[in-house]
Amino acid sequence: MTIIPEFEVHAIQYARSIRPSSDYFLGADPHDGPAPIYYYVWLIRNEEQCILVDTGFSEVRARERGRDFQRCPSDGLRALGVRAEDVDTVVITHLHYDHAGNLDLFPNARFILQEEEMRFATGRYMRHDLIRAPFELSDVLEMVTQNYTGRVDFVDGAHALTEGVGLHHVPGHSLGLQAVTVNTKRGQLCLASDTAHFFDNVALGSPFPITMHVGQALDGHDRVLELAGGYDRLIPGHDPLVAQLYPTHPDDDLIFVLHEPPCRSPAPA
Repeated sequence: MTIIPEFEVHAIQYARSIRPSSDYFLGADPHDGPAPIYYYVWLIRNEEQCILVDTGFSEVRARERGRDFQRCPSDGLRALGVRAEDVDTVVITHLHYDHAGNLDLFPNARFILQEEEMRFATGRYMRHDLIRAPFELSDVLEMVTQNYTGRVDFVDGAHALTEGVGLHHVPGHSLGLQAVTVNTKRGQLCLASDTAHFFDNVALGSPFPITMHVGQALDGHDRVLELAGGYDRLIPGHDPLVAQLYPTHPDDDLIFVLHEPPCRSPAPA
């Protein structure tokens, strides 16, 4: 019998913002008033491998975008005993500014990207202000530069990154968005990234308003929930509830231990 490796998974919070809750739902918003949104990167590791999912943004970008910057994502990695220069694999879920900045902090990494995302971010739709708003040209150009140096590995659709870690193309929010599944001691987790910013995007059937294709975004909700096997193993990309549900790392109160079970189920009543 094949034994699938198990991994630890940590969510590293690096920034936050307060915005009207209506900014978070394309359909009717059942919430009222200002609500927080958190920004995370994720570390997947075991004794043999160390994989970073997304790279966040810098303090300069936080000021430009009006976000509350808490620390560089690399500082969160350092709290887990990982130096940025030692990271050799970085999965970029998509090329929006809050997921694909700071590439220069990882000089020895190979970047894993859906081919469709590069095509989208450098293609015809970027002539429209509305479409390119969540992208930063300098980040996209940096990824192009990394490709020219041979450091980008493109995938097309579902892909086994390594035994126990899978990539899944879930377009909608961005055309090349990918989610990540990880085998842990409590079963398979799905790091949904921006397939679902919040648990409530899925529960209410209401995607985040930055959406290239509403139907694909709604299908993406179904897909990541299926991959997770339920809300208890679904990890949305920006939900402050993740920080409330999961244990805090003993050495850093902005790191959340996702391979441990949540304190309660986030499933809707």
